[in-house]
Amino acid sequence: MADEHKKTAYRMLFLIATPKLVNKATGVFKEENVPMQYIFHAQGTATSDVMDMLGLDGVDKNILMSMMPRAFADEMLRKLRKKLHLGMPNTGIAFTVLMSGGSGHLVQMVENLAPEGTGKSSERNEADMAEHEYSMIMAIVNQGFSEDVMNAARPKGASGGTVFHSRRIGTQEAMKFWKISVQEEREVVIILATKEDKLAIMQEIGKKCGMQSKAQGVVMSLPVDGIVGLD
Repeated sequence: MADEHKKTAYRMLFLIATPKLVNKATGVFKEENVPMQYIFHAQGTATSDVMDMLGLDGVDKNILMSMMPRAFADEMLRKLRKKLHLGMPNTGIAFTVLMSGGSGHLVQMVENLAPEGTGKSSERNEADMAEHEYSMIMAIVNQGFSEDVMNAARPKGASGGTVFHSRRIGTQEAMKFWKISVQEEREVVIILATKEDKLAIMQEIGKKCGMQSKAQGVVMSLPVDGIVGLD
């Protein structure tokens, strides 16, 4: 079983949309027996011009996340696009990012979602590791600094982002050892960037909002291998 886990390619599927559509998407997931999803309340940061372009008439968003095998994730993207009419005005965006795996119980649950006869398409290969057209940049900063992140990112090519709140979890001993003193309440900014803009955006966020700044931020990126809603 361990060898099978190593061969299976997993994806984290993200849907960023209006609360009404995310609620509808949970019904789609339930129909497909997806065992576990997470929903976060978020706020869009895109300029009014970008909001108009995407057809989103408000900034309130929900984020739906779920882990699943690659082949199943591809099929879910197609179903979400069809049933939620992603890409049309007042809808949202869905995309998947590569994952190397998850906790044992979660892997056991989601591996059963893989359709039969999809062995090769569900295995990791060199194509999975190739640079993709889009990446998801994730910046985690102290509360109140999400706009600083976007102010740094926009001039480098970011059209907009999505913000949600989280709480830092960690031992005080470890934080003291690394001489890090950050707020427990944190803000997470997600930005979808093209491969041409990714490095410049990350560097500028690190420069303006890194650990040496008041934002005390960390920045990471994950390759996006499938996306709908940006037509």
